[in-house]
Amino acid sequence: MVNKKKNNYVSKDKIRNNFERKEPKNIILSIKKASYRYNDAEENDYALKDVSFDFESGKIYAIRGRSGTGKTTLLSLISGLEKCTEGEIIFDGKSLNGMNLDKYRNSDIGIVFQSYNLLPFMTASENIILSMDANGLKIKNKKEKAIELMEKVGLKENYADRKVLRLSGGEQQRVAIARSLSYNPKMIIADEPTGNLDKQTETEILEIFKKLAHEENKCVIIVTHSQNVCDTVDVIYDLKKVKDVSASK
Repeated sequence: MVNKKKNNYVSKDKIRNNFERKEPKNIILSIKKASYRYNDAEENDYALKDVSFDFESGKIYAIRGRSGTGKTTLLSLISGLEKCTEGEIIFDGKSLNGMNLDKYRNSDIGIVFQSYNLLPFMTASENIILSMDANGLKIKNKKEKAIELMEKVGLKENYADRKVLRLSGGEQQRVAIARSLSYNPKMIIADEPTGNLDKQTETEILEIFKKLAHEENKCVIIVTHSQNVCDTVDVIYDLKKVKDVSASK
């Protein structure tokens, strides 16, 4: 069931009986009337305008929209790579405006890319260990931890010493997910993570994200064009172009 909530998005969530007691929301991320305008843009030329979304731990979300609706811009704001021109983003009760954003990106959120962003001259485990080193993790046996993370995403131990170029697209994406989990973030942000994969592999990757959300209580946010992804998630947010939002008000 799809319920319209605000002009700039549509949310799909589980249908509740009117007499069912609602559990308190565990909101990990809140976007409050966020707008973004590029420095060289005209005064009223916004890439994103008045977006307000809430994200809970333990759920998997899809953000979708046509080209030009601001999906990439929104991801940049969520990940702290850009700051809102107006409005704010709250993570775990704190505004990103007052946070150490390097620490935020290196400990609180994990990012998974469509193109995997692995170093091809390194092995699968070395890519994961590099992330641990970059985050200053004090782990006695990092390779053992890397193998443990790989097994969590469905890769056997013998994949650990394989060069990235010897892995299939689906295998590389599993390594990328394992890398994003190396510092145990509270939230996973995935930018078109199944865009380069066939439908069967896409379904397998989505099962990993579902387990991370439903079994490990992480918040998983996926930007996507895939209907298969949207059929899998708990909540869908639809972005509209800024001019469409303005016209509907």
